[in-house]
Amino acid sequence: MLFRYTINNIFCVYLYIYIYILCSLALYFTAARLVPKMKFAVIGAGAAGLAALRHFTSSTYKDEIVCYEKTEEIGGTWVYREETGLDRYNLPIHTSMYKSLRTNLPKEVMGFPDFPIPDRPESYLTRNEILNFLNSYCDHFKLRQYIRFLHHVEYVEPISENHKWSVKVRDLKENVVKTETFDAIMVCNGHYFEPFTPNLKGQNVFQGDQLHSHDYRVPTIFKDKTVVVLGAGPSGMDLALEISTNAKRVILSHHLKETILTKFPDNVIQKTDVVELTEHDAVFRDGSKETIDVIFYCTGYKYSFPFLSEKCGIRVDSNMVTPLWKHLVSIENPTLAIVGLPFYVCAFSMFDLQIRFLSRFWHGEKTFPEKAMMLQEESEELERRIKNGLSKRHFHMMGMEQGQYYDDLANTAGITRLPPVLVKLHNESSKRFLDDLVHYREDRKLIESNSSKSKHHSVTIEQRNLANTCN
Repeated sequence: MLFRYTINNIFCVYLYIYIYILCSLALYFTAARLVPKMKFAVIGAGAAGLAALRHFTSSTYKDEIVCYEKTEEIGGTWVYREETGLDRYNLPIHTSMYKSLRTNLPKEVMGFPDFPIPDRPESYLTRNEILNFLNSYCDHFKLRQYIRFLHHVEYVEPISENHKWSVKVRDLKENVVKTETFDAIMVCNGHYFEPFTPNLKGQNVFQGDQLHSHDYRVPTIFKDKTVVVLGAGPSGMDLALEISTNAKRVILSHHLKETILTKFPDNVIQKTDVVELTEHDAVFRDGSKETIDVIFYCTGYKYSFPFLSEKCGIRVDSNMVTPLWKHLVSIENPTLAIVGLPFYVCAFSMFDLQIRFLSRFWHGEKTFPEKAMMLQEESEELERRIKNGLSKRHFHMMGMEQGQYYDDLANTAGITRLPPVLVKLHNESSKRFLDDLVHYREDRKLIESNSSKSKHHSVTIEQRNLANTCN
């Protein structure tokens, strides 16, 4: 009797679980059907644009999505072009990629959360290996069918009557302009294509060459020349090292308070800011003067969205894109998002996180705060950064704050977080870059779980023949 009673209880429990699962699934798919089918536009088929396609085509909402890409292939800034200046359609060449580039972050932090870069002996990959990876990602998730290649977005503006968006696009191949309507826009046009060149006294009288890193491709153009590399960010340091193999002398000019301690080749020296150019000389802040052949601007890029109308409510103020909620969502028009603005980050994983964040809010699973609250949040962050000694132009710089940013996005949207080990490895790699610029790409990075069920990881850094562990 007791045995039969126990069997009946077990049967009832399983029946209850079965009914609960059926009801939950019914509610889930009913909710998906109740949300109107939406139409999304993605501008750009680089890594961020591909992440947008991957998530918005895989949802249960069966939305319509279109990606406009003005070139003939995916990859954005990872596509190498020997040409500089204008392309055959008289548009500025987008990519800033140079021929020999290797990543300055290891592959272990450069994949997507659900699609890591396959294992291989090297941690620091070539530009072509990253481009091949993006093509694999694109093909794995069958994304090409949603991309309209050789389509250049010329104008985007909100439609006030119905809260939708008008997008004017030119089919470059056919030279035909069409206008389409969308419910939401994801701007994924990158931020390494509009060069920032500082104004220097005497710039117009200098008789030597002046070149921005956007138009640099190979080091042979500097053969036997004395070159001032202006700027000591990651690109400036990398390129100073690269061109030293061809240049007669390289002068790395920067305004850092301390001398960079990494060991450079003997023909590379460091100096303070250039304050003036004469016909043949560069004058430095410390009063010294050098006769030079080339000024090589490694001074970064400006955020640029030439296709956004003023009605979009987005402006760039001292290279701060504003007003935005969480460096992502237009506060004036929350169905417009600028994906990928933060820098010094684990870029591909951050793109993925930002896109998942948008999906939750745009599909009604989360609700945007009031406009005043979003503006206040942005204002408070700017005030905090200025108090910490940062200028407005560094508003989107994350670096040591990237972990908090990732967690804030995940917690706000109720989505899966990025593993903290990514930030650990990013920070360790950045330190190695500064400590040993010449050799750090020989490191091998390993990410290991502390146990098979643990969410905690350790990072093992094989530094040439030394093994260090960051727990």
